[in-house]
Amino acid sequence: MARFSIQFGINQPGKNYKERPSVYGICQGELRKIAIIKIGSKDNYHYDLPGGGVETMEAEPEALIREFEEEAGLDIWPIRVLGRAGQFWINGDKPLNSLASFYEVEITGDPSKPTEPDHTLVWMTPDEAIKNVRHESHAWAIMKWERERFKDGQV
Repeated sequence: MARFSIQFGINQPGKNYKERPSVYGICQGELRKIAIIKIGSKDNYHYDLPGGGVETMEAEPEALIREFEEEAGLDIWPIRVLGRAGQFWINGDKPLNSLASFYEVEITGDPSKPTEPDHTLVWMTPDEAIKNVRHESHAWAIMKWERERFKDGQV
């Protein structure tokens, strides 16, 4: 089983976690808010960074651009890799280890409507996002991004 040096979640005994290469992005919009995806129905939802699985024969930047278009209706361009982290989690009844790369991205075009019907783009401050995202690895990536921006004097 592959693991990154940073691994989140709980590896429950007796479960076989399928490794899933994935990629997520942090995209800053107006008023220092970042793009977050609300997934689910009005009464049953969770929040994630935009992104998802990397398909066979697809490079990470390609997957990230595709996922942002599908989930957020945003045309983006990856600027830099922020880091990599694993996340054990159960998707429905499927145990997964999301082996994720996190990128900083910039918007390159006008927004459109997401193509995934149960996905809604919302904008949150980094602090709100850290408190609300479902996965610890996403919160870690947001904190890392915010800390690097603070150290560089961008915040």
